[in-house]
Amino acid sequence: MSEPEILFPLSFDSASPRTPWKAEMASLVRDPQTLCALLGLQGADAEEIRRACGDFPLRVPRPYLNRITRGDPQDPLLLQVLPQLQELTETPGYSADPLDEAQFTPVPGLLHKYQGRVLVVLNGNCAIHCRYCFRRHFPYKEHQIGKAHWQRIVDYIAADTSIREVIFSGGDPLTVTDSALAEKVRQLDAIAHLKRLRLHTRVPVMIPSRINDDCLAWLRATRLQVVCVIHANHANEIDAEVLQALDQLRGAGVTLLNQTVLLRGVNDAAETLIRLSETLSEAGVMPYYLHQLDAVQGAAHFAVSDAQAAQLMQALRASLPGYLVPRLVREDAHSPNKTPL
Repeated sequence: MSEPEILFPLSFDSASPRTPWKAEMASLVRDPQTLCALLGLQGADAEEIRRACGDFPLRVPRPYLNRITRGDPQDPLLLQVLPQLQELTETPGYSADPLDEAQFTPVPGLLHKYQGRVLVVLNGNCAIHCRYCFRRHFPYKEHQIGKAHWQRIVDYIAADTSIREVIFSGGDPLTVTDSALAEKVRQLDAIAHLKRLRLHTRVPVMIPSRINDDCLAWLRATRLQVVCVIHANHANEIDAEVLQALDQLRGAGVTLLNQTVLLRGVNDAAETLIRLSETLSEAGVMPYYLHQLDAVQGAAHFAVSDAQAAQLMQALRASLPGYLVPRLVREDAHSPNKTPL
């Protein structure tokens, strides 16, 4: 199966040397046969994996691949990225747009669902394709942010003085070049009522070399308080290179939070979640949310019941200080806030 068109190009500058993170983006593992060979998955059927991709192709960065145990088809990091045939089964109650995001889009590329903040779908690129992704069916092509759409977004934010926070999401916002990010943040800086910029990104965990001097420069330059919500589901995702990247972000004055998705077979055990919280704490990252799975079509095999989730939370509260216990939540399509469970 061929890789589909990338809707939001990375805009590499061919006249300058490719930086390490761009080289990592260019060398993502996209072929099931390559994945199986690199991980020594002797029993895996590459053609079956290829069929299981459906319309959501395989995409794994090599730094992440290096943390997966070779020869273990049940490795919790592998299960997050390995296409499985269950994804092709239509499951009642699951949909392509489980959060009904189309209803909250006053301007293409901008979601205004919650009071006081807006989310910008800055691009459609990701460093990794998580098989449970709630935007795996998102119509990114309809939300491409060219210069005209970006100006409409800026004008919308400037006209609504109730908006205090802008969230960069995607895709993944840190797959955008630093020059483009710096210019967008500069324009947001000029909107007096804005107070905070939030980044929702997996890139510091997936490709830690992305946190380089150019990235840190625009983060330090903004007057806005910057909050970076990383996404780690398992302690094994956090190695020495990730720790260094997170330390650099903290050194730039960025507040670090983590959100985790509760996933069957990946982190649905108390000891796994406890170890994750402890590892995050050592990295200077506060556990923020433990999300129940968004009911996106193709991800039902990851679902954990609310009853089991509640039992896990009891175990976390019994073992961890309160500040290391993430909030168990679900995002409902038309609720004015995350729903605590």
